[in-house]
Amino acid sequence: MSVSPIGEEVELVTRPRPGHADLAGVTKYGLEDIRPVMERASARETAARVAVGAVARRFLEELGVVIHSHTVAIGPHHWERREASSVDWRKVEASPVRCANARLENATMASIDEAKAKGDTLGGVFEVIATGTPVGLGSHVSWDRRLDGKIAQAMMSINAVKGVEIGAGFALANLKGSQAHDVIEPVSRVLATKAKQSLRWQHVTNRAGGIEGGISNGEDIIVRAAVKPIATLASPLPSIDLRSGRKVKAHYERSDICVVSAAGVIGEAMLAIVLADACLEKFGGDNLEESLANYRNYLSNIS
Repeated sequence: MSVSPIGEEVELVTRPRPGHADLAGVTKYGLEDIRPVMERASARETAARVAVGAVARRFLEELGVVIHSHTVAIGPHHWERREASSVDWRKVEASPVRCANARLENATMASIDEAKAKGDTLGGVFEVIATGTPVGLGSHVSWDRRLDGKIAQAMMSINAVKGVEIGAGFALANLKGSQAHDVIEPVSRVLATKAKQSLRWQHVTNRAGGIEGGISNGEDIIVRAAVKPIATLASPLPSIDLRSGRKVKAHYERSDICVVSAAGVIGEAMLAIVLADACLEKFGGDNLEESLANYRNYLSNIS
């Protein structure tokens, strides 16, 4: 995997970057050159996931499920939306940092420029929202069938993601039970949701993020992921040379300064893949028409 042309002498990469897969990878696989680890651990591999996610999203659209993402924070700058419907997705798609809030957009872009000038990098938080998700995806009966578990695994598999929360997530730890849970109330008329479900009840809030007991509950599925700063720094951190054992500066290659907005797009794809798989598990079918027929029959049974 050398970047040098074939036939030229290969220069080994032997200075692992703190925070990257470099050191753990060469140790695990008994390598002398970090290059194979660098390339395989690169976030470039997520291009394939985004491609698969596009197909999954198209399938979900037939079921009335729509997925979006936006940037919640970059570095110290944070924006808290009031509710999912308050996000202007057109602004998100037009924003260089995929942020719906102009103040946050300007502040984060300035912080990215500042970090770049100092040879540093920035992390942040992205949020993915799936509206129209039907009730009943996933299961509480076995740990490996829990929908939230599958979503958390998918999000944690994205390069540089170090934390995932669903709904109110970690904030729930600071609340009492009477404050943390979403009250259920009847509706006087049949409530038609974006998933084309006809339900006779609704949740007043959505702190659970659309999943209770490992099962989707009909509310928006809301997932957040914390993205660490990129490990490749223009001003490298101290490391060691694997050949000599001496203290050196870590290896540097061209890299991004902040990948939070791009990671959000990958998050959309991963959520789409998980939800599409859960829908196929739930509704089955060997073709789209059969799956939709099963889906409509299910909705009529739960209304």
